[in-house]
Amino acid sequence: MNQSRHLLVAILWLATVGAGFVNAQKPVRVNSERPFEPAEELVYEAEFSRALLRKMDIADFRFTATRTALNQPTNHSHSAEKTAAYTLVFKGDVSSKGFFAKLFNLRFRERMESVVDPISFAVQNTKRLDEQGKRIRSSEAVFDHVAGKVVWTETDPGNPSRPPRTISSEFTGPIQDILSAIYYLRTQPLQLGKTMELLVSDSGQVYQVPIRVVEKKRIETVLGKVDALRLDVELFGPRRMIQSEGQFSIWFTEDARRLPVSARVKNEYGTFDIKLKKVLRKSSQKEFLSKQQ
Repeated sequence: MNQSRHLLVAILWLATVGAGFVNAQKPVRVNSERPFEPAEELVYEAEFSRALLRKMDIADFRFTATRTALNQPTNHSHSAEKTAAYTLVFKGDVSSKGFFAKLFNLRFRERMESVVDPISFAVQNTKRLDEQGKRIRSSEAVFDHVAGKVVWTETDPGNPSRPPRTISSEFTGPIQDILSAIYYLRTQPLQLGKTMELLVSDSGQVYQVPIRVVEKKRIETVLGKVDALRLDVELFGPRRMIQSEGQFSIWFTEDARRLPVSARVKNEYGTFDIKLKKVLRKSSQKEFLSKQQ
């Protein structure tokens, strides 16, 4: 796993740490209040520090949540979707920027899309486009919740004759990908002192990730001063998602929005601070989409 992948996976844990805070992933009521529906966008900025290099802007992140009507082409594998009027579509876009990218030659962009059933909140399909310099990889993970199996396939758009790379894994019980879980979290409560494990699939592999809610305090954010909870996530280490030494922590607002407002990654390369810069939410999806155009 190269340097950009280390950073990207850690940042995308903004989208993963929450699903483990219940013993079993219970269906979320469609008529319940969800802070990200019908449409929402979260924008983040990452800074890097190491020795004399302090708080260098290195990357931008954009996460969106929208609805897609069932009569549109989607990839379904869960029977619960047959009773829903729509699916939830979550998108993440992460790209390098600034002097840091030139200094360390870390030019990357990763776009990811997760399709989720709004009743069970089970992830159905994950698509990803990973660009690192001239290297481009396209992948798709299909989740079969009846068979308890995820099949991940990666292709090289620049070399269509190259055989696809395929990995399949079995899973038991609730599972999320690294983008969908944040939205599931925001439908759930968080409690100081809670210790759980999260089951998450990435690139066809399935990982158990221990998570602890370790601190509560009032912090300064783009939203002003808010009460927030700090989560420590065992993302690094042997048999973990990132097999090297490091630390990862993330702050969520304690209010009903459950917004991930900041995160910190420490590893062999330095310290990465990720902060929320903008929240865009619309009561009408049509209004939201017109804003994006």
